[in-house]
Amino acid sequence: MQKIIIIPLFLVLSACASFPQFTSFQKPDTELPQTWPGLPEKAVVADNTEWWKLYGDESLNVLVEEALAHNHDIALAAARIEEARTNITIADAETDPTATATLLPSGSRNSRATATPIPGSKSFIRNNVARVNVSYELDLWGKLSRATDAARADMLAAESARDIVRNSLTADVVQGYYNLLALDAQLAIARRTEETRKDTLKLQQLRLNAGVSSEFEVRQLEADLAAVQAQIPVLQRSRTQQENALTVLLGRPPKMMVEDRLQTANAGGFEIKVPAGLPSDLLLRRPDLRQAEQNLVAANARVNVARAAFYPSITLTGFLGGESESLLDLFIGPARIFRFAAELTQPLFGRKRIGASVDAAKAREDQLIAEYRQVVANAFREVQDALIAQKSAQEILAAEDVRVAALQKSLKLAKLRYENGVASQLEMLDAERNLLQATYDQVDAKRLQRAAMADLFKAMGGGWKNEKEGELVSQ
Repeated sequence: MQKIIIIPLFLVLSACASFPQFTSFQKPDTELPQTWPGLPEKAVVADNTEWWKLYGDESLNVLVEEALAHNHDIALAAARIEEARTNITIADAETDPTATATLLPSGSRNSRATATPIPGSKSFIRNNVARVNVSYELDLWGKLSRATDAARADMLAAESARDIVRNSLTADVVQGYYNLLALDAQLAIARRTEETRKDTLKLQQLRLNAGVSSEFEVRQLEADLAAVQAQIPVLQRSRTQQENALTVLLGRPPKMMVEDRLQTANAGGFEIKVPAGLPSDLLLRRPDLRQAEQNLVAANARVNVARAAFYPSITLTGFLGGESESLLDLFIGPARIFRFAAELTQPLFGRKRIGASVDAAKAREDQLIAEYRQVVANAFREVQDALIAQKSAQEILAAEDVRVAALQKSLKLAKLRYENGVASQLEMLDAERNLLQATYDQVDAKRLQRAAMADLFKAMGGGWKNEKEGELVSQ
């Protein structure tokens, strides 16, 4: 009897050698350069989750912390992590035995009016059954454990997705905050210019009444005053829109958007430089790359789950309990019942369907490999762009500072020339217009410098630390 069972089992297991073999996950080769071009060496990557504090602005710190605590996208990402964590528990539970308890009291009545009644049989039969059923699938080929691995990778990918949201959110809050500061500064400049031109216009009207000035000069001043006044509502509109956008990032309710205005501080000057020797593999810590990698891990595990369908499955089943006519006798020795069985299931037909499932899972893995390499390429491009933008922003701000200083001196000279009758009022007004525009551009250059720094932190997935000092590099 044992030979009858063992021989077909041996034949089935021997046939497994012709089935597709399982594969282990291998991270795709990214072929990154040693470092970014033009950067010195000697730096190590370190995890830093509060890079925005390098700006030294307490108002900004408060806003970022509020956004991280209340932003709706982060709350959504956190809920997805919890869902993925629950899926791990569900997948892991498939490797455990299942047990159910059954209590089945029953009764039936036999007919005595049939053509062939059973002699001596009872008209009413009562029967009671109580048993515990147990079932357990042997995970010989790792189908169940690999499904758990896939669920675990999904959870890690969900955590990386949350980090993507967090990284993007902090950069958006930083840039939105400094956009707001820039608009406040430009509004202040416009209002100061408006008051100055009102005073100049009053003086020129007095000169016109005294016959010292001409109406042409008065009309020129009126036009320049109106030009500045036209800029103020535009700046106010932009500020309100930026404030509303920032309020949404903070996760504030609409009521607060209407009733509470955001408080900003006058951010002082600062300069943050890229530390020496940032290795190019720094970008591998970016959350989008970690997410892409975990998606690959999950896809590889699911390919193996699909391949496991080619192999036989062995399930152990059984029950233990009692069966009797009387409930009182249900648990005594003579009423005891039990059964144990081992079921081996091997697909004989349907290999085409199973093979197609494996091919589909493999195609999905190939897609994710291509996607991973594309994410790496985009990440490297973003870091390169951010490095160039950060350097360019510093150079633009330095040039704008020189420009504003030169135009301030030019305006002073133009006023002296006008007062001494050497130059016309038009020349002085041109100098004022040039200085006003240059001041606007200087404010915008400061905003771009701060925004470029936020883009660099975002592109690198966070902050970095100096190898020797162990601190964030800032100057």
